Parts: sequence; structure tokens; C-alpha cells
Amino acid sequence: MDLFKKCEQLEKVKYAKEKGVYPYFHQLNSKQGPEVVMEGKEIIMIGSNNYLGLTSHPEVIEAGVKALEQYGSGCSGSRFLNGTLTAHVELEKELAEFLNKEDVVTFSTGFQSNLGIISAIAGRNDVILCDKENHASIYDGCRLSFAKMLRYNHSDMEDLESKLKTVDTSVSGILIVTDGVFSMGGDICKLPEIVKLAKKYGARVMVDDAHGLGVLGEHGRGTAEYFGLEEDVDIYMGTFSKSLASLGGYMAAKKEVCEYVRHVSRPFIFCASITPSNVACARAALRILKREPQRVKALRDISNYMRAGLKANNVNIISIDETPIIPIYTYEDEKAFMACKLLFDRGVYVNPVVSPATPVGQALLRTSYTATHTESQMDRAIEKIVEVLKILEV
Repeated sequence: MDLFKKCEQLEKVKYAKEKGVYPYFHQLNSKQGPEVVMEGKEIIMIGSNNYLGLTSHPEVIEAGVKALEQYGSGCSGSRFLNGTLTAHVELEKELAEFLNKEDVVTFSTGFQSNLGIISAIAGRNDVILCDKENHASIYDGCRLSFAKMLRYNHSDMEDLESKLKTVDTSVSGILIVTDGVFSMGGDICKLPEIVKLAKKYGARVMVDDAHGLGVLGEHGRGTAEYFGLEEDVDIYMGTFSKSLASLGGYMAAKKEVCEYVRHVSRPFIFCASITPSNVACARAALRILKREPQRVKALRDISNYMRAGLKANNVNIISIDETPIIPIYTYEDEKAFMACKLLFDRGVYVNPVVSPATPVGQALLRTSYTATHTESQMDRAIEKIVEVLKILEV
């Protein structure tokens, strides 16, 4: 068998391209914002994770430019060796203070953060309890750890407890890992119940707050703040590529846990450190979040406005939590592709999510919102969404 034979088998891709509905790799011609220019068209952007609208903020851009001038374009090494800048250490201190944790470790991407944290913390004799709808990077981190992974049904606390009961705690450490805000459905994890079960069975709790930081909590500290459980979550993981308008990721935990990860995590040790401009942009965005917590409320308000507007127009949405992720189900993969195409032609960008990223027959349009969207933009987007769904008889 030729190793490359599989490369000829992308049937869904070929079909979508032949039909003219291939929805991926559209080219941006402008900065990220509530409206963008994409392939020469003015588009309402409701498919971005730019939750606080900071990617084009003058302070963020200025910070990145100054860092380029001070440090150059890259670090040319890992944090472990020659790649630690003063700026890295300062960002970690500021983020730890904001999150009310003893220490923070930064990684070069959010995906790498989950790989680096989970593979270091869990080992061959340990057990990881993983929500079935957790992000792909969590699954890959579990595989890299060589720990035993037990998947529990999405947000099903009875199923989680039934699996916890099977673990022999005399030989295995237990990690329960969950998304804070689930990236496709937009729902919030049942953190109070997870924490209660963790205490009952001697487990540690890790929350992937990639979509929670800047989104949940009075100050935007995320899922644990939202539930008042900041002391009960052992590890936060998060990214800089969403609310903090940059690129990179982090873990926040007790100092000894962070120090351990710094010295044993292969994805941390063997990867070049975050570039100076990305560090500076994340720091600037964090300072704006601390200074302007009203952005968190603005994000919640515009998301709820959109949710109410869709429901008022009889759009079938399941999302009930106050998050900026609102899935709209088309059920059929082909209808998801066609909907994206028709919306793009009408000046609205959304993301298709099809199998195997969703179960067969559960294809959806993932829409997401920013604090800088206006009600007028949302009204225009709702109008086009309703029009397209009627055309496709969804």
C-alpha cells in the first residue's frame, strides 16, 4: 500500500469544491473586527473568537510594535534555554495575579498548552476523566500522557460518577478535565457538580477556559469566577488567541505544580517561546480587560440580543447559557456548507461544523460574537440567516 494513497480520499472536500460550496480558507484582507473585508467583500464577522474586540485596539497594536522594536521578531529558542524574555516573566506574573493563582506557565499556542499540561501532570498509572465534547487538544494531551482516559457523556454527572467509582485511587491519581465553555455548543460545564465529585473521590480538576476567559465572571476571570469556585479549580488552562487578542496559551496553578510542568513538559521544553510581539499584545489586552470589565457585560448583552433575535424569528437554537457561542443546526452536512456559501454571498461569515466534528446528522453553523458588535449589525445578520434557512428549508 502506498503511504500517500489516503491523500486521494478526501471525498467530502472534493465534493464541496465541485459544488462550489467549499467553506474553508477564505482570505481576510483586513484586520479582525465586527465587520471585515474578506476576498474583497464587506462581511459581518460572526465567526470569530475575538470576544472582547481587542485585536484591532490601538493599545494592543502599539504594544506589539514596541516589542518588535525592543526584542526583535523572535526568541530563537525555548523558554528552557535562551528564549525567556523579561516580558514573558512579567506576563506570567500579571496573569497569575489576575486569576488569583500562585503561578502561571505560558506556552506558544493554546493547543500546545493542553498537550503540555496534561502530558506532564498525568502518567501511565493515572486516570483522566474527559467530557466527550472536550476540545481536540485535550484528547491529544490525554494520548500524549499515556494515562488511562475515561470519557463521560457530555455534562452527565451520573456518568462521571459511575466512572470515578471504577478507579483504584490506591494506585492511580485522578484528573477531571473539562472545557469551561464548550467551543461548539456554547454551553457552560457543570463546575459545581464536578468540584463536588472531585472532592468526594480525591480527584484534581482542570478547566480549559479558552472560551471562558474574558467571557464569564464579573471581571472576566472565567468559569470558576462565574460559579464562585476559584479556590476549587486546581488548574486553569487558557489561550491568548481569543479574548486576549494575540497568540499563545497558559496554565495557572499552585507554584509547585507550575514548576513541575516547566521541568518535565516536553511541549514546553522543546518548543520556541512566544514571540515578543505576541507577549506584548497579550499583556496589553489583559490590562484593558482589567481596566474595562464593562467589555465582558457588553459581550454578554450583544450575545443575548442575538439569541433573542434568532428565537423571535423561530430559528431553532439549543444554546441557553449566556455565552457568545450560538450554534444554529442545519443537521445535514451539505446544508451547513450551502448555508455558509449563501450567507457569505449575502455579507455574513459563519463557521460550518460537520461530522466527524459533530455526530452524523448534527451539523451546525457555529456563530460567535464580540463586545464591539452593534445591534444594527446583529439585525442585518439575523435577517440574512432567516432568509438562508428558509431557502434551505431548515
